[in-house]
Amino acid sequence: MSRANLGKDPDEVAAMFDGVAQRYDIVNDLLSLGRTKAWRRAATKIIAPAPGMEILDVAAGPGSSSEPLHRAGATVLATDFSEGMLAQGRKARPYLNFSTADALNLPFEAERFDVTTISFGLRNTVDYPKALAEALRVTKTGGRMVVIEFSHPTWRPFRRLYMGYLMRVLPAIARRTASNPEAYLYLAESIRAWPDQVQLAAAMKAAGWGSVTWKNLSFGVVAVHIGIKG
Repeated sequence: MSRANLGKDPDEVAAMFDGVAQRYDIVNDLLSLGRTKAWRRAATKIIAPAPGMEILDVAAGPGSSSEPLHRAGATVLATDFSEGMLAQGRKARPYLNFSTADALNLPFEAERFDVTTISFGLRNTVDYPKALAEALRVTKTGGRMVVIEFSHPTWRPFRRLYMGYLMRVLPAIARRTASNPEAYLYLAESIRAWPDQVQLAAAMKAAGWGSVTWKNLSFGVVAVHIGIKG
């Protein structure tokens, strides 16, 4: 089965996610040692969805990030460029509004959404500064972007332990549980190569987002970055 590499060719990335869509939520929970749901709860609290809000969830996969926003009463549009992920989402969560969209070329008018969010998907784009700029375009003035992404643990001894888990233990678990274990080797490689919290905040500012802050989860294994469109 296919896997992407750090060149992140869009067709290869889409094909890779098509291949893991069916067991995506289950394997993610296992590989995160059960922390995925807690990370999503923390991100949902930061987004603070409410009736009357329109939220764009980019790279939503099968909709596990969109579901709590929808349940809070917000109008949520769940998008992805992997047709396999969208098909799995429509099967598992038929009450959500799914559509095909590329994070680098969003098919929406400017100034539409109150919040644009992306969970564990920005890292997989071939040009993440462009994705940040596209999110800015479609977000209302005064609206927010919320990026949930793997990051860099802030305590050096734990960071060393975590990187060892990524490169040795995670692929071993994936070989026993995932339909496409090679995809999870890409996951480990892409996390290790991803910018840290300060660097991602700088990229958001360069794309035009203001008042950029972040909140570390699980000692920085994941970081939630928030920016406001001025």
